[in-house]
Amino acid sequence: MKIIPVILSGGVGSRLWPLSREHFPKQCLPLTDKEYSLLQQTILRTQSLEVGDPIIVCNEDHRFLIAQQLQSIGVKNARIVLVLEGRNTAPAIALAAFEAMLDPSDDAIMLVLPADHVIRDIAAFEATIKQAVELAKDDALVTFGVQPTRPETGYGYIRSGEHFAVVEFVEKPNLEKAQAYLDSGEYLWNSGMFLFRAKAFLDELAVHRGDIYQAVSHAYQQRTEDLDFVRIDATLFAQCPEESIDFAVMEPTKKAKVVPYAGDWSDIGAWDALYDYADKDADNNVLLGDVMVEGSTNCLIRSESRLIAAVGVQDLVIVETADAVLVMDKNNAQDVKKVVKRIQAEGREEHMFHTTVHRPWGSYQTVDLGNRHQVKRIMVKPGEKLSVQMHHHRAEHWVVVSGTAKVQNGDREILLTENESTYIPVGVVHALENPGKIPLELVEVQSGSYLGEDDIVRFSDRYGR
Repeated sequence: MKIIPVILSGGVGSRLWPLSREHFPKQCLPLTDKEYSLLQQTILRTQSLEVGDPIIVCNEDHRFLIAQQLQSIGVKNARIVLVLEGRNTAPAIALAAFEAMLDPSDDAIMLVLPADHVIRDIAAFEATIKQAVELAKDDALVTFGVQPTRPETGYGYIRSGEHFAVVEFVEKPNLEKAQAYLDSGEYLWNSGMFLFRAKAFLDELAVHRGDIYQAVSHAYQQRTEDLDFVRIDATLFAQCPEESIDFAVMEPTKKAKVVPYAGDWSDIGAWDALYDYADKDADNNVLLGDVMVEGSTNCLIRSESRLIAAVGVQDLVIVETADAVLVMDKNNAQDVKKVVKRIQAEGREEHMFHTTVHRPWGSYQTVDLGNRHQVKRIMVKPGEKLSVQMHHHRAEHWVVVSGTAKVQNGDREILLTENESTYIPVGVVHALENPGKIPLELVEVQSGSYLGEDDIVRFSDRYGR
């Protein structure tokens, strides 16, 4: 039987704002590793298991970012399944199961992993999976229960019995119950990781939640392929009931098993969880980036673009990005969502984008923004091209800083190199391409009555936008 990693990458992680944004979610950030994002770490930890090509289920808005992250770690044949609107884990896993069963000769075993978990004990992780595979061969639906190390109130629990039996699932407890669960030795944290045969899961879904099975099946049958992506019919999928795999399948089924995992594990859901997981200095501080502290203890301080100096403070989370700074009592980590909701309600964009925005062709960074002007620094990767487009409300002036630009400006096609420029009036069809071997860097000055990103009329686009 072939093991196929299924990575669920649908969340945003608003409790990790300002680092996590809607268009650059937490799973794509290197939160616990200097080199690899949480998503990349999740895929890399499966590679020694001799697995098949992974299936990623993700939000359509994140498709190019995720594809780029996979390519950068050498994963070239992943199947990226796109959903426009999330419907929780049961429908997402069902989509992956249908995708895994495309080849009827493959009796695929799915290893379902959230994209935002951190596991450093790879040997214990592999041993747990090998136990689960033996159970899955007999059609068991296996979940992984993490051996608890503290009376945690933020996780659900699984009461385990003999021979990997699941006695019951329990919701997040209060502190008194959590302590009782820990003392009993019978309860495990519900990790949200699973392993089962794709067909076994779909069969149980059809029995216990036939409405979800039918809705997902219809949406999947109407899928289309777009470049490297599998695009699910958005209208049909939106009609699917929203439900977790626990409520839809794992609780009602008679085939559930739980395999204990005793290695290190963390669900990096908020800043306090990241603080608990990270290595600390002699004063119990987690200091990341350009940070200086004096007389400060028990703090997490992260700088992205400038010096942070903290003097005489305790139990704070301080996170700085180019356009926002969060200062918070570490004990109020769950309340970051309230700030994000206020930002959204006031029509601001700090919850959506960083000042540097990644696109399939490269990236751009907003340098200055006024009432009738905007200045951007644009980078176009070698061989890539922006869409053929026009704007109703703004003109643009491009100045090449380095590299070579191939520009369509109305009826003209021109080549620009360092220190050369072109002006594109309002309403003129234009396109920008990097025909060279090195990144193209240029400065774009926009002027006009409206400068929003939705003032783009695309005529053709190689990325299917």
